[in-house]
Amino acid sequence: MFGLYLEKDDEFIEKVSKNGEELRLLAKGDGVEIMNQRFQADLVFWLDPGDNERLMEFFYILEGTVSYKKDNDEVKLTKGDYFYVHSLKESVYFKTLTDVSLLYISSQPIFHLLSNEIEVLSEMLKKVEGKDMYTHSHGMRLKDLSIKIGENMKLSQKQLDILFYSALFHDIGKINVPDEILKKPGKLTNEEFEYIKKHPADGADIIKNTFLREAVPGILQHQERLDGSGYPMGLKEEEICLEAKIIAVVDTYDAMTSDRPYRKGMDPKAAINEMKSLIGKHYDEKIVRTFEQILKEEKVI
Repeated sequence: MFGLYLEKDDEFIEKVSKNGEELRLLAKGDGVEIMNQRFQADLVFWLDPGDNERLMEFFYILEGTVSYKKDNDEVKLTKGDYFYVHSLKESVYFKTLTDVSLLYISSQPIFHLLSNEIEVLSEMLKKVEGKDMYTHSHGMRLKDLSIKIGENMKLSQKQLDILFYSALFHDIGKINVPDEILKKPGKLTNEEFEYIKKHPADGADIIKNTFLREAVPGILQHQERLDGSGYPMGLKEEEICLEAKIIAVVDTYDAMTSDRPYRKGMDPKAAINEMKSLIGKHYDEKIVRTFEQILKEEKVI
């Protein structure tokens, strides 16, 4: 048709979806890509510097409102507004205040990077959680709880972003653990537990070569404990990153309060009290106290 392409609203070349975000590739040619990016409300998204300084990314807001905050200044952009980056030197962060739809134009191919990496990692996570019905959506729960703690502790947007993916993919290394070990209802043997102890390092290896590599410390260290009794490296106190300390608290809480084939999940208040008894030994006091306050405000305890 002489180079003219007429497409309907629901037509696209390819799409990828993940945790409240959808990216559709609408058209491409001569290195340029045109996409429709959609976010649910109350999500943080960011733009990173590209490998090529000539990269330009342009975003036109079709629907919804986003905010850009730097220091104490906040700018709200809504339908009809736009923003773009060119020769970006450092990451910039935005938050969706409503459901948002953006027209996204990139001067260089970028869709496949976002698509392939997130899709592969998400499929891995599904396989991990599919191995054991009792850990279904465990990563999503930890991500939600971790972000609540992080926001309450007033972490920066960049810290929240790193925490988001560290918590979501903290157990992805369990993809290498045999099913019979993950599904075993009783106590593990020492040999079986050695398989489990490999999962933080395996997860870090999976993530380190993706654009989520800043999440590696949180994933690698989430089973470490303040007194050095954790694994895989036996780190202590300030040797453990903040993301890992937060994940350690919510991971333990979720495990204690979830039902298992061999036991009923603990009452949330009892679980928190037990964790409080291990403050300074296993868990950071400020994080546990913050988490306890959140559960009280939500009337969970």
